[in-house]
Amino acid sequence: MKIRRRYFIQLSAGAAITIATHGCTQPQAQTPANANAPSRSENPGKISIGFWPVASGLPLFVAEKKGYFKEAGLEVEVIKFASPNQVAEALIAGRLQGTGNGVASGVLGLSEITSPGLFKIIAANPSNVDYKLDQVIVGKNSQIQTITDLKDKKFATGPGAQNLAIAQAILAAAGVKNPQIQQIEIRQHLGAIESGQIDAVYTLEPTGTVGEVKGITRILENGVVSKYILGDPKAPWFGGAAVLSTKFIQQYPATTKTYIEAYRRAIDDIKNKPDEMRQYLVGSTAIEGELVQKVPLVGYTMYNQFKPEDISYFQKYFEFLTEKKVFAKQVDVASLLYKPVS
Repeated sequence: MKIRRRYFIQLSAGAAITIATHGCTQPQAQTPANANAPSRSENPGKISIGFWPVASGLPLFVAEKKGYFKEAGLEVEVIKFASPNQVAEALIAGRLQGTGNGVASGVLGLSEITSPGLFKIIAANPSNVDYKLDQVIVGKNSQIQTITDLKDKKFATGPGAQNLAIAQAILAAAGVKNPQIQQIEIRQHLGAIESGQIDAVYTLEPTGTVGEVKGITRILENGVVSKYILGDPKAPWFGGAAVLSTKFIQQYPATTKTYIEAYRRAIDDIKNKPDEMRQYLVGSTAIEGELVQKVPLVGYTMYNQFKPEDISYFQKYFEFLTEKKVFAKQVDVASLLYKPVS
């Protein structure tokens, strides 16, 4: 199957999500591991789940390493990819049955445009000013104190149309007309500030935490997407999600429910025992050493925990991407949420 890669080139890995996020949810009662074991008439075999190695992928790491999938009678293979774009392309090609959290919602939206009806969201990971992911950072000793101070400064963002659109919205709020924005790979953001190539950058955690630990940068403002695009610093920005393919859901409805409950079990662990769960970032991500204890942890919203206002904010972000022509057409968020087969 030939993948229409041109849609995905528009969104960078940096635009996606390290996504430390707010789980606007209430704790769920744990379900016994084998309570929803798949029907014996279903035999899905190996279930391949793709992930981008970022902190927000933690539920997948916990469920796999703590044996929750295995206890539920599932054979789950977790596969690392270099970018969210690659995860989405593998999902379209049928090489994956789903994704872990941390895969960019913008990239997933593009995959829905490319292949309508491709997937359903089982969990999403929002962020805001309190649950930190997206941020503007400046040099440690910079004279820049507020977003309005970015006028006439050298500003950068990660590569891709989504990153550029967000950066433009931030500068527009600062009163900057016709901004000149550099696009730099996210792994180079700290070096670009330290060398003086740029004065400030829109970036994602753990960049800000790493910069502070190394004494290179400081965080000017967190939750910039919520504030400058969604209109409320505490609004949830659903920057990433975990999904299952619609084809898999239709073929294996009982297995789907079992998989989701194992995944939910991992999310409950993260919410109830966050410090204990941090260890599962090691090995699955590049986060190690003192960063394991310092990088913001994520929270999650399961498919059945979305409130109407959550869907509204999620939709507002997708409408922003449509307005900025990142999306070729509008994508309806509500239709993407998983609904169990009764």
